[in-house]
Amino acid sequence: MSFLQFARRLGLSACIHPTHGPRRGFHSSFTRPVSSIKHLAWGAGLLLSAATIPLFSRTVRLDAEPLSVESNAESTIDAATGIEFPSAIRVAAKFNVPLLSLVGVGVRTVSFLSIKVYSVGFYADLNNPKLKITSEMTPDEKIAEVVRNSACVIRIVPTRNTSFTHLRDAFIRALNDRMNLGRKSGALSEDEALEAGSPIRKLKTLFPNSPLTKHTPFDIFLSEPVPGKPRALIFRDLGAIENDWVANEFVLHYFEGAGPSPPLKKSVVQRLENFEK
Repeated sequence: MSFLQFARRLGLSACIHPTHGPRRGFHSSFTRPVSSIKHLAWGAGLLLSAATIPLFSRTVRLDAEPLSVESNAESTIDAATGIEFPSAIRVAAKFNVPLLSLVGVGVRTVSFLSIKVYSVGFYADLNNPKLKITSEMTPDEKIAEVVRNSACVIRIVPTRNTSFTHLRDAFIRALNDRMNLGRKSGALSEDEALEAGSPIRKLKTLFPNSPLTKHTPFDIFLSEPVPGKPRALIFRDLGAIENDWVANEFVLHYFEGAGPSPPLKKSVVQRLENFEK
């Protein structure tokens, strides 16, 4: 049995890759729900992780036709780290998925020593017809409009070896902080908070106790809103959660105040300063 035949039987899916350079895979199927990530060995020790969620009515497969490469596509280098981000990336599929444009990049630092932890890039579908952005909107309002109404990707590229559990703990802290803030402001009801609790607990279980090596991109994909369905937040190669509040707030926390990366927030604000739609 060939690898592609094996992948089809599993219903595996999607990869996010730059419009220039090699593809990296999302090993997630969007057709059949499962209770946990399954690990299956094939051939000479090949290991695949598969997680399934009912996100789209059409299957996104590993054997989708390769997308054309934009040979003249430019890239942006984070000046603080030297890490390069492609100007555009796309979720590869057998149906049309919008091109996601690089909106901004920045470095994440920690402690008073300003130790560089990772570079982060924000991608979004700025051509989405649902976007309603005017010159009267504040920078934060423009960012919220983009996040809430279009497909997005947060790409994290570590500057040093780290671990998935380290990222997981930071993500959970950020969501808990957003939840507490929402409760205090009245923007999040108790029922909504209870509903968000289950996907947050699931999020904790997605991350393995394994290293994330230096300069290895890690993508988090926020699906485009679909009427009648919760938004999905897909962690490449790990799995996904489905909940509107968790999906939106996870991405929005990168832009709350100065955000985890002030240079990223500044870069995105500058990119959207004269953007209208």
